[in-house]
Amino acid sequence: MKENIHPDYHKAVFMDMNSGFKFLTGSTKTTSETIEWEDGNTYPLIKVEVSSDTHPFYTGVQKFTDRGGRAERFMKRYNMKSK
Repeated sequence: MKENIHPDYHKAVFMDMNSGFKFLTGSTKTTSETIEWEDGNTYPLIKVEVSSDTHPFYTGVQKFTDRGGRAERFMKRYNMKSK
């Protein structure tokens, strides 16, 4: 392998924002947020919207509430009224 071209690979905690489920794994992603893990060490915290804990493919059911369709979210975000 060539030297000094690969990103830094380290342990990080990923947290599902919908369920609060957390898991420790290796990653090249970095963040300024940290969290203390069960082993007493501090790791970078990476927040994700969907993980295997909430994705319907893995769970067989929808765990989080429907946030509305794309059009409704767009209208709400920009304070627009639908006709």
